[in-house]
Amino acid sequence: MDVQPTAIPDVLLITPACFQDDRGFFMESYNHRRFQESTGLTVNFVQDNHSRSSQGVLRGLHYQIQQVQGKLIRVTRGEVFDVAVDLRSSSPTFGQWAGAYLSETNRQQLWIPPGFAHGFYTLSDGADVLYKATDYYAPEYDRSLLWNDPTIAIEWPLIDGGAPLLSAKDERAKPFAEADYFSVL
Repeated sequence: MDVQPTAIPDVLLITPACFQDDRGFFMESYNHRRFQESTGLTVNFVQDNHSRSSQGVLRGLHYQIQQVQGKLIRVTRGEVFDVAVDLRSSSPTFGQWAGAYLSETNRQQLWIPPGFAHGFYTLSDGADVLYKATDYYAPEYDRSLLWNDPTIAIEWPLIDGGAPLLSAKDERAKPFAEADYFSVL
């Protein structure tokens, strides 16, 4: 597997080895030992999630203030622009974002450590996003950061510059200045 840092060095772009022939392909989407050896990280994933989104849907930016989750994101159908925002107030990259195009064809994955908000925008007709999480979902600690906050200034590749489709929760998301941050992780 190939592991590359993004604009935020703690957020990693991972490309698993893929073996293709005229029948199709085979790859290990996750191997605990290889993940640890390649990234230097010791993580324990406890939950797998799968979401399906239509074109133009923006999910996020989500995080949990307690039961903090690290996430390993991949796309099995379609293409998304995936984003992580650093909410660790003691970090040199606090308030910065990193993004990557994840798709069924590039088979890349994004490691987002605990202490980050996460979201994605669906570019293709539809997309299936699968991700592993290091802690369980806890709705009482769930938070949503405003997707278009000017302080963060994420460069979303919006289709035809149109407004994304948001959930009611994401429409009520807090701006960066009012968000809950992580002081120590």
